[in-house]
Amino acid sequence: MKKKILIFSLAYYPKHIGGAEVAIKEITDRLSPKHYEFHVVCNQYDSTLSKTEKIGNVTVHRIGITTKAPSITELRKFPLHLNKIFYQWLAFFEAKRLHKEFHFDAIWAMMAHSCGVPAVQFKNAFPNVPYLLTLQEGDPPKVIERKMFFFGLLFNESFKKADTIQVISSFLGRWAKKKGYHGEPILIPNAVDTAHFMQAYADHERSAVRHELGVSDTDTLLVTTSRLVHKNAVDDVIRALVLLPPSVKFVVFGVGPDEEKLRALARELAVTDRVLFRGQIGHDVMPKYLKTCNIFIRPSRSEGMGNSFVEAMAAELPVIATQEGGIADFLFDEKRNPDVAPTGWAVDANAPEQIKTAVEDIVTHPEKVAQVVATAKALAIEKYDWDLIAKRMEQEVFQPLFSDK
Repeated sequence: MKKKILIFSLAYYPKHIGGAEVAIKEITDRLSPKHYEFHVVCNQYDSTLSKTEKIGNVTVHRIGITTKAPSITELRKFPLHLNKIFYQWLAFFEAKRLHKEFHFDAIWAMMAHSCGVPAVQFKNAFPNVPYLLTLQEGDPPKVIERKMFFFGLLFNESFKKADTIQVISSFLGRWAKKKGYHGEPILIPNAVDTAHFMQAYADHERSAVRHELGVSDTDTLLVTTSRLVHKNAVDDVIRALVLLPPSVKFVVFGVGPDEEKLRALARELAVTDRVLFRGQIGHDVMPKYLKTCNIFIRPSRSEGMGNSFVEAMAAELPVIATQEGGIADFLFDEKRNPDVAPTGWAVDANAPEQIKTAVEDIVTHPEKVAQVVATAKALAIEKYDWDLIAKRMEQEVFQPLFSDK
């Protein structure tokens, strides 16, 4: 019999999505609609979107405060910023209403932050319905706990009352245990469409992209794909440019509330012409832009996992990153992890000088780079492809969740 699963997620396609929403879609698209029926309760934000629609294998039910076509920045301002607070109750009431109609076989909270509270309220109201919690958080646990302080008891219960907790990194697994989960968290990471990022492009195609970016074929291009927020440390890369030759430039794909601060920092450090803000980039063209650049970099101050790093590995770019949070599961450095084949270059958080050293090492040691890149690509293919991850989610999470019911 088909299993019906209700998902709690702050947002969902087609707008304002992040890694968590990508994970939902990639997994649900790969599970047979003959065996699974998914529904998601999410914030609407944009008044031009329908209250209810079918996207892939998911029926989307939207709630909350809306304005017309808001930007990412506007989501953090009045009145849309209230949605995260109101979601704690509105999502629960909407879930109760939907349960009367669809009779769900399980609920799935995508992240403890803001989604765990309505999920555990549902679990308290319907204790026989299995409850799955996925930890996808990118912010440090202390920051999340501070944000959720007002919901303290319910937030803690969202861990303790989960029938299953799946985590995308060892780091988040330790947090689940610390918060009182009595079982053993199931570690299944996020993934990428490795075949998409392994596409090959001719020299003239990459040259055309460089011409579009306004750089020469001999410039060394650092690139990042990330939200422009403090935790992603784009500012540290800008500071590192001052220590590197003028031929090293930094291409920034992404938007976020810190964009003006970052532009101001580039002006202050007189590197405006070397920091190329190019806004959001489509997933369909991202591989070509990555492969046009030389080094992927994101020296995160915190990270639940970070799909962008694995995408860069699949695209055969050397990666510079910290080993904060979940990055340590796949970013291995020759000096810091001597017992493992290196897959990138590790730096400390808040360390522009180390970024400079890593860039110089990559530029001056092409043979070593080729070996590291090959190892990283193999790791991405073997452990971080969505087909593999969806299969693991079905076999290791969903099937046991229902069999234990």
